[in-house]
Amino acid sequence: MGNSTGSSIITSLTSGLTNTHAYLASLYPQDGVTIQNITKARNDQTNYLTLNQSFASYLQNNFNTFDKDHDGKISEEEMNKFAQTLSKSGVSKQELTQLASSGAYSSSTISKILDNFDEIDTNHDGRVTNAEISAYTCGCSKQEKMDEYNYRKATSDMSVFYGSETESTPDSYSILSYRYKNK
Repeated sequence: MGNSTGSSIITSLTSGLTNTHAYLASLYPQDGVTIQNITKARNDQTNYLTLNQSFASYLQNNFNTFDKDHDGKISEEEMNKFAQTLSKSGVSKQELTQLASSGAYSSSTISKILDNFDEIDTNHDGRVTNAEISAYTCGCSKQEKMDEYNYRKATSDMSVFYGSETESTPDSYSILSYRYKNK
């Protein structure tokens, strides 16, 4: 899971949601972003190339989460507060699952984060932040490089396994030396 795919999810989520909200608000300046207008925009074929269906679906499915004052529409202020909270507090397992089902992100990226969610969530608050995802990704990359180095070292220095033919001192014994010791 590369840093560019994992840790940027929260950033692109907030950007995608705010951009989709702004587009929907521009389509319906009188009524605002209501559940009915989101549905209407999603079903309107003329929006096919301009409306991000995944984020619109996410807004539609989570409408009550966004509509904090319960006035039946998602205001710009409500959207901005949600985006700020998401940027600061991170994303939950449930939100990631919903993103995957809406098609907003590649399922493999989301799956990798979900599979390792508890390990990534180092402060155990039920949400992962960009910083936690980046730290986890760096840790994985570091471990991968260490494993690669150790593998190369082991395969290039077979004397560790077979011993040195030129030396016969006790410290030149190999891992297999025990089999050839005199009894």
